[in-house]
This record gives sequence, structure tokens and C-alpha cells, in this order.
Amino acid sequence: MAVTGPDAASYLERILSNEVETLELGESCEALLLTPKARVIAPMVVWRRAADDFLLLTEPELAETLHRELVRSRFAAKAQVELEEHLSTLVLGEDAPAGAILNRDYGVPAYELVDEEPPVGATATAEELERLRILARTPRVGKELDDRVLPAEAGLDERAVSFGKGCYPGQEPVARLHYRGHPNRTLRVLHFEEEPAADGELTYEGKAVGRVTSATRDLDSGFLALAYVRREVPADAELIEGSRTSRQLDFAPSRP
Repeated sequence: MAVTGPDAASYLERILSNEVETLELGESCEALLLTPKARVIAPMVVWRRAADDFLLLTEPELAETLHRELVRSRFAAKAQVELEEHLSTLVLGEDAPAGAILNRDYGVPAYELVDEEPPVGATATAEELERLRILARTPRVGKELDDRVLPAEAGLDERAVSFGKGCYPGQEPVARLHYRGHPNRTLRVLHFEEEPAADGELTYEGKAVGRVTSATRDLDSGFLALAYVRREVPADAELIEGSRTSRQLDFAPSRP
């Protein structure tokens, strides 16, 4: 998604959750487009290609929705919003070349190349990336992110929200939860010996306390899963999904 024109920076600043106007040329940041009630419409990476030219990278299935919402909210701003198709390739490693976009989704140093060939042997398999994503507690659209989720529940307030900028849609409930309360549930990493059911209900002491959102095979044995769990559940509690018992992992790699 390209947003260009003399008002591109100021328009994105007032519509997205993070600070965009302060980005230097070639810099990027994560941001969210939210409903007035702070439900996630689309997560994205905003990349400043020029003073009045921003590229918004989001999931392919959200492109039409993001385009529609940005156009509808533009009003009199002198900014063009156009769909653009690009090939983004993820590379694990620290030696990001000029023009690369840093990626924080996997808990290890990584970057994205837009419309460029990656170094030979530098890409990872889908299974490896899914394992790293789950361990890093990074939410994905259609799994951890939908119209039921608040940014703080998915940990997105720590990486895609600025609490020092001006107004944007959804700011009030996001700020209220940040300063006066806490989310009722958060993402946790679980380990199962057997594969859990997709969207399986989690119970603790006979009560429903969460749901599984993603699962993949672990390196050694069993399965790693990402799940929303109510905050009052102890970190060492065993959680039950169907006939399967899980233990919680406290491993969450620091983001580069």
C-alpha cells in the first residue's frame, strides 16, 4: 500500500497508532489501524521511502480492507492511497543491507528485502519461522488477531503504539487500558506432547481460561502452541485442552 502526497505524513500520523512523521528517510516502524473501540483492523510496517512517500506492508488478505479504510478516512488530506504489490523476503541475520526493513517478529535478528533477491542460503523454512514466531509470542492475522482482540492482549502495545503522540482512532481505550488497568488475557507459549486442536479451549481447575491460537512441532518432541490465557492463571499451571495437558514456557526471546 502506497500513501503519497504533501499530506501523506500528517495523514498517517493522525490515523495510525505509532509515530510516522518523525521517521527519517529509509526508516520504518510497526503501526496499527484500529477501530474507535481499539479493535485491530490491520497491523503493518510503515516504511518511509521519501519525504512524501510511505509504503505500508501488511498481510496480503488485509490489503483491500486497509485500502478501503484509509481512503474512507482521508477526507480533505492531500494524499493518494494506492494498492501496490511487492515481494517481501525475510532473511534471518544481522547484516542488513541498505534499504532493508528490520523485522522483529521472530525474536532473533532478521530483516526483509522488498523486491530483491536474498543471499544464497539465508532464508528459513516455514516450519522454522513458525516455531520462532510462537516462541517470540508474535501474533498473526487470522490466528491471534481478529476483531475480538485489543492491542495489549496481543502484546502489540509494546511495539506498535506510541503513548506520546496525538489523537488517532482507538487511542482513548488503548491509553486507558495502559495507564489505568491491564488486559484480562495475554499470549503465552505452551508445550504439548500431542498436537492440540485448532482454537481448542484451555481449562484450569475445571474452568475455561483461554484458547489455543497456533501450534507447530517442536524441535525435539511434542508441539509448541501460542494461546490466549487469562492473566490470573499462574505461570506454572498445567493447562488442559481436550485430553491433552500442557506446560507453560516462560521463554520469550528479546526482540532486536
